[in-house]
Amino acid sequence: MKILFANKYFYLKGGAEHVFFDSAKLLENSGHKIVFFSMHHPKNLSSAYEKHFVLNVDYEKGSIKNKIDSSVKLLYSLEVKRKAEELIKEEKPDIAHLQNIYHQISPSIIHALKKFHIPIVMTLHDYKMACASYQMLANGRICEACKGGKYYNCFFKKCVKDSEAKSLLNTIEMYLHHKIFHIYDLVDVFISPSMFLKNKVEEMGFKGKIIYLPNFVNLEDYRPQYDWQENAIVYFGRLSKEKGLFTLIEAMKGLNTKLKIIGEGPIKEGLKLSVRSLELKNIKFLGYKAGEELKDEIRKSMFVILPSEWYENNPRSIIEGFALGKPAIGARIGGIPELVKDNETGLTFEPWNADDLKRRISQLIENPSEISRMGKNARKMVNEELNPDIHYGKLMEIYRQFVR
Repeated sequence: MKILFANKYFYLKGGAEHVFFDSAKLLENSGHKIVFFSMHHPKNLSSAYEKHFVLNVDYEKGSIKNKIDSSVKLLYSLEVKRKAEELIKEEKPDIAHLQNIYHQISPSIIHALKKFHIPIVMTLHDYKMACASYQMLANGRICEACKGGKYYNCFFKKCVKDSEAKSLLNTIEMYLHHKIFHIYDLVDVFISPSMFLKNKVEEMGFKGKIIYLPNFVNLEDYRPQYDWQENAIVYFGRLSKEKGLFTLIEAMKGLNTKLKIIGEGPIKEGLKLSVRSLELKNIKFLGYKAGEELKDEIRKSMFVILPSEWYENNPRSIIEGFALGKPAIGARIGGIPELVKDNETGLTFEPWNADDLKRRISQLIENPSEISRMGKNARKMVNEELNPDIHYGKLMEIYRQFVR
């Protein structure tokens, strides 16, 4: 089968890109041909299809004219449509699988695909099908004001980076794509990696056909370790407000264990300031790490932690921690409880509640045998439910609904 894979970033920027590249590799290893479509970027991996990639779009930089041009492309990119059509004519794919295409690619690629009657599968990584700002957050709290297609709330609440202009643009985008042109109605089926995301976007009023298929991880790439070398716990991921890191720092007061924070992001300096103001000596910022260097830091730790304060989907940090034999403490929100089963693969706590989080951390630290037991359960769960063979079989079932 020849499959067109589209994602706006062609480097490992975040969780969506890991899914994008891992899925492509899984399919290629099974004998399928993957045709890539993406955007040019200095960090891109090399690709035989990069001549078809569209120009880099940056909404934050450049002249006013550049920002206006970029904003128009966000709504509908004629360049994407033209280049996608050229690629389709040249490669003649059997099916297309879209991942993170919002803004820089835009749904104009959907029109290009349907012009040639190509079936379309699209994986959801966030709540963009129902929420203009994609996170379902307003002023740092959960917000479902767009429910039923009331996208104007994004503008009035300034949901996008607290900016009226950006919020207005995203509001217009939602009305154009979902209310006027109904572009996403042309997608044959959507994949949701968590039941929570599937149920929530349906509850919010999205009418597309959605199939639940969780992400996978190849355990051959993850050597587990059920003990630890450091009296430490670890957070790894983006340093941004919705990840609940200020709550985590508050919870670390008085705990006789170290917290390692791995990653970069917009609130890093604010987090450091919070640590200094609380005079905490048990929190270390290790910066960005990846590959074996990151895995080694996780292996040396007792367990991983994800204190999110937004509707997480199918968080990769928890899955990777499980693959390395580490249980997790996670906020009881979004798709996290689908992975973190209390007293089986870890513990959950009430989001925004530093005292409850502190109790859960203490509970695990005081019961080291439970850490090892839950770590083994976590690895077993990944092996039985999130392995590549199961994922491949279910993905092919989806594709074969449209390609014989």
